[in-house]
Amino acid sequence: MIRSLKPEDRPYKRADAGGLYLEVRPTGAKLWRFKYRHLGKDNRIALGAYPEVRLAEARQLRDDARRKLREGVDPLAERKRQKLIAQFNAGNTFGDIAKEYIDKSVAEGRADATTVKASWLLDQLKPIATMPVADLKPVEVLAVLKRIEARGQYETARRARSFASRVFRYAVATGRGESDPAAVLRGALIAPRVTHHAALLEPEAVGALLRSIDAYTGNTITRLGCQIAPHVMARPGELRKALWSEIDLDSAVWNIPAERMKMRRQQAILRPGIARLGPMRPQA
Repeated sequence: MIRSLKPEDRPYKRADAGGLYLEVRPTGAKLWRFKYRHLGKDNRIALGAYPEVRLAEARQLRDDARRKLREGVDPLAERKRQKLIAQFNAGNTFGDIAKEYIDKSVAEGRADATTVKASWLLDQLKPIATMPVADLKPVEVLAVLKRIEARGQYETARRARSFASRVFRYAVATGRGESDPAAVLRGALIAPRVTHHAALLEPEAVGALLRSIDAYTGNTITRLGCQIAPHVMARPGELRKALWSEIDLDSAVWNIPAERMKMRRQQAILRPGIARLGPMRPQA
């Protein structure tokens, strides 16, 4: 009977049962509809087109909708909600949120090296970048980290897990995630072997180094920088970019501006030894 229905100048309906009917359009399209009443309001929901959706399947979809109605759920409203959730998840992939997190770090004034490193770690996690962050499971994150480990890059895998964990926590904080699947992977990765950098630990060796610095006959600025470094314990970049306007020799105070600090916090270094290094005032 359904196959024999022909299109007419206007749409018309052929009822089945329980609110299910077929709507025949002038174009020849045959569309399943379910008409129902919820909270005193008439409504209808599309169940697909014939013959893609056969009669038995249309009846099953109708029964599912009627079951939701008995539970007090509007099937049309529920479908719209699920569609919004799907669209929301599609627009909130791990990669999208990770980039947003990195942009947030830039806006907060994090060091350029920190944001570059974060972008590099995101590139290592590329296989999960296109997946909705709310759908990611620990095993999927672990698979990516194990691929990094397989290259022998144990420290990179550890840092990638830590970065992923920060992204997941940011997603949760902004209402786009429910948990941090990377948090449970702490013990699942191979711990990199710690290699300590060479250091002078004996006082005699430290004294020999300081005497060698004092005796250095190369560039004067290099010698002065090396002489100042043991007194202030600043990072090389902070010392190399120091300005006279930041230093108060009379009070032996060096105020390092926040934009040159790794943590973007201003720091004042008090070292009386600075004033005893000799004639360092700027020349005319």
